[in-house]
Amino acid sequence: MNSKQRPIGVDLFAGAGGMSLGFEQAGFDVLAAVEIDPIHCATYEFNFPFWSILCKSVVETTGAEIRSNSAIGSQEIDVVFGGSPCQGFSLIGKRALDEPRNALVFHFLRLVLELTPKYFVFENVPGLTVGKHQNFLLEIIEEFTARKYEVDYKVLNAANYGVPQDRARLFLLGCRQGLPLPKYPQPLTKTVKSNQSKYLVNFSNLPIGPTVWDALCDLPEVEKYPELLDIDWAIAEYGKPSNYSSQLRGLFPREGDYSYERLFDPRILTSSLRTNHSVESIARFSATNPGEIEPISRFYKLSPQGICNTLRAGTASNRGSFTAPRPIHPLNSRCITVREAARLHSYPDWFRFHMTKWHGFRQIGNSVPPLLAKAVATEIVRALGVVAAKPKAKFALGDDNLLQLNMSQAAHLYGVPAHVIEPRTRQTRKSEVAC
Repeated sequence: MNSKQRPIGVDLFAGAGGMSLGFEQAGFDVLAAVEIDPIHCATYEFNFPFWSILCKSVVETTGAEIRSNSAIGSQEIDVVFGGSPCQGFSLIGKRALDEPRNALVFHFLRLVLELTPKYFVFENVPGLTVGKHQNFLLEIIEEFTARKYEVDYKVLNAANYGVPQDRARLFLLGCRQGLPLPKYPQPLTKTVKSNQSKYLVNFSNLPIGPTVWDALCDLPEVEKYPELLDIDWAIAEYGKPSNYSSQLRGLFPREGDYSYERLFDPRILTSSLRTNHSVESIARFSATNPGEIEPISRFYKLSPQGICNTLRAGTASNRGSFTAPRPIHPLNSRCITVREAARLHSYPDWFRFHMTKWHGFRQIGNSVPPLLAKAVATEIVRALGVVAAKPKAKFALGDDNLLQLNMSQAAHLYGVPAHVIEPRTRQTRKSEVAC
């Protein structure tokens, strides 16, 4: 491969684009992405307007369709990556891959074999490596091995790769036989305090990674902007940034970031719709010490000098329509905003999410932190023998209207059934009553 040519990637189960962004930062052109949720597709199109998003289930998608609906065409694909939503990894049948509830994993395997990339990355929950679920993981590896792909797996924690969050994920790396299998990225950072996660590395020679306050310190105080009770953006005054937040704001380039520059107005605070908490909730949040759980809502209050707990997504209506517990701000008596969650997940400030808190937090909680994805992708770039370079092209982001669509409108935009994702039927639980 010409060292000046950007390698080609395909993102399956793309969501809002966390893995796509990480691979782009490592030097890939992610020419095609597949995602079933039209709300996510619209957000992806806003942030990556120069690439193709196919709004469709992987179950109904073919490799030929991915090629023909993108700029890939007949070009060789360097990597296919993605993480299928966990369906419980049912092990009812003799072969787990034949069980219908595991169909998404099967179709990831099928599409890799149809697209024949040099490399693939399968991301999922660490629980797939333990107990009876490990049999399912071994079955996946056996299927790829039988089709002439070499495979290895490892659990990595985002906190070891410059992300101020305790988030462990499984990464399954594979390559066509005859190619060098990528190494797993070496840990880059450790946390201020030893963490309980068994997947977190705290070697003494590692530099200390960013803290919660490094991520949030310069963000405008949303309480000063009443308009944020109705809209998710405001022209706001930022404070003094940390090294980490300076890079997310684009004040100076991050070393090894080979993504395309996005054109955006840095004066605008985005993805920051406020929550109008009750007086009782505010009092309870205020009385909770940093690093502890508020007993009524069960929300965790962030510690400024610690790292964030794992940010989780809410559930769809067929799984209860629950809003995932959102952390309490370390200094202010409220839950964090979507932008603050994005900072804790290593998304740059130009990256925007759906205007609602429900979809915005869902998009972040379901995604791989970009810096963790970048660390994995960088090892694949090395295995390819490519010399990554920062592209000179600059791109405007997409139409703001893409971030304001409801499910029906987004489904109409992409020509899919309005109920391709079950509509949210909000249910109430104790923590929601309390908040």
